[in-house]
Amino acid sequence: MSKLVRFGVAMEKELLEGFDDLITQRGYANRSEALRDLVRRELDDAAWQTGAPTCATITLIYDHHKPELSERLTAIQHDSGELIISALHVHLDHDHCMEVIATRGPASRLKALADQLLGAKGVLSGDIVAARLPDTVEHGHSHKH
Repeated sequence: MSKLVRFGVAMEKELLEGFDDLITQRGYANRSEALRDLVRRELDDAAWQTGAPTCATITLIYDHHKPELSERLTAIQHDSGELIISALHVHLDHDHCMEVIATRGPASRLKALADQLLGAKGVLSGDIVAARLPDTVEHGHSHKH
């Protein structure tokens, strides 16, 4: 863990009141925790926008009765196997499945993979959620737990 550095922040009273309301709503212990979280989110977004190495989950909801859809989704995943860490398949009901695919790689390639999966005919909804990789993560390195 890095050493904490203290610094001052000046802002308008109304903005600070709104920030304090947000802190209360989200259950932060203090302003510092909330500010650190906001900065982390912005850094995640910047990594995603610049194409830096990131990790992401791709969530898909689809009708598994759609002809050849499961096979198509599997083929797309196999074509991008080096990006996929793991996948979870859940049966939501008789007709619908959810897949959550954990990925790691350059943001541009993860975006392209998500576009292919989410754009497959029969996928009803889904999204991608990304986060930057910590500096300590060796990119492309797998390890045992």
